[in-house]
Amino acid sequence: MDIFWRRIERAGILAAEVTEMEQKKKWEARSGHGDSPVLETLRRLVMVLLGNAVYAVAVAAFIVPAGLITGGSTGLALFFEHLLGLPVAAFVLCFNGVMFLGGAAVLGKNFAVTTLVSTFAYPALLACAQKIPQLSHLTDDPLLAAVYAGGLIGIGIGLVLREGASTGGMDIPPLLLNRLFGLSVPATLYVFDCGILILQMFHSTAEQVLHGILVVLIYTVVLDKVLLAGKSQTQVKIISRRYEEINAMIQKSLDRGSTLVRSVTGRFREEQMVVLTVISNRELPKLTRMASEIDPDAFLIINQVSEVRGRGFTSKKKYR
Repeated sequence: MDIFWRRIERAGILAAEVTEMEQKKKWEARSGHGDSPVLETLRRLVMVLLGNAVYAVAVAAFIVPAGLITGGSTGLALFFEHLLGLPVAAFVLCFNGVMFLGGAAVLGKNFAVTTLVSTFAYPALLACAQKIPQLSHLTDDPLLAAVYAGGLIGIGIGLVLREGASTGGMDIPPLLLNRLFGLSVPATLYVFDCGILILQMFHSTAEQVLHGILVVLIYTVVLDKVLLAGKSQTQVKIISRRYEEINAMIQKSLDRGSTLVRSVTGRFREEQMVVLTVISNRELPKLTRMASEIDPDAFLIINQVSEVRGRGFTSKKKYR
């Protein structure tokens, strides 16, 4: 359930992220770098809408027809559909609207702006998707439905979160409780999601419950992958007496930055420089080959890092 915590932690610092992104856009506009602020806003809007569309298709095509259980406002809507016969899309729209108004009043304008699109786009897209009869007849296999539902939900939510936006709905109550009463945001979200899953178990068969749990497991894994897609890099530490040549090779042949770190060998207590660099995964074979050509005895330590920010990665390089 770590990804649930990550989702809400991202939502909890949403306002700060938006402010930082806006400041970055202004700097890029003044310095002549980056896309137009209008184009960047349109791009973000398209990606948020696309994420909500994928989420809506997953629910309309696989969750509802197969009778699967899920978390969030959609899971709550499925419970009330069974209990009171309320349409899923209509309940989600009303619930998201109420949560949006509460979040806007307590959490401020920045939060409202980033949540507005998902709050109303998702239920509208869900209602449209449910009117397409072909979507509800894609498969009669509940296991296949669970796999595809989990994958699509993870992709949809991931696309929204990558743009610094919020999915709204059940993401908002934990933030309100945190602001009003100081309750832990991750723990509160975890309790809400578990409670929603338990509610649906009362009107579901054991097989539907198991398939629903599979949906949650799959979409948490896929969501994690989507959030990190394109951001993971490779960190390499190279220990060699010919560190100057290796350092020059990294800067000239790979066009990557490097850092020289002072170290002391463990046995003979000799001072030794370590070349530290971060490269893309595709550049790793080239780096290892060229480093070995310079020094066959070079010692390389290779690690995968989740994300790298800064010059040469999230901002343009500067050459001197």
